[in-house]
Amino acid sequence: VQLQASGGGPVLTGGSLRLSCAASRRTSRRYVMGWFRQAPGKGREFVAAISFSDGTTDYAASVKGRFTISRDTAKTTVYLQMNSLKPEDTAVYYCAAEGTLIRSSWSLPTQYHYWGQGTLVTVSS
Repeated sequence: VQLQASGGGPVLTGGSLRLSCAASRRTSRRYVMGWFRQAPGKGREFVAAISFSDGTTDYAASVKGRFTISRDTAKTTVYLQMNSLKPEDTAVYYCAAEGTLIRSSWSLPTQYHYWGQGTLVTVSS
């Protein structure tokens, strides 16, 4: 599975962006797809994840209520709608995919085998 992330860019505080992550081939319905981010000098941080089979979602506390993850099973694409952006959301955002991942592991980047190339989101005040 190859993943292609897109949609990043500069945005002002309070603005919105939508990231997309397209899989190169049909993703098994058992896959979990997640978004992670990495700010300069920091480790990779969990943002959100979704199950392709039933749409179950999970979010980091820092983005809950502001970000929404969704999927289009026909297009094997996952989206991350980011609203009310803050400067601390500035980071490179990566999408990831893994099959048969228990929910308690969704937030762990080491559990994902497939990664996209990352897209930069810069939030300025």
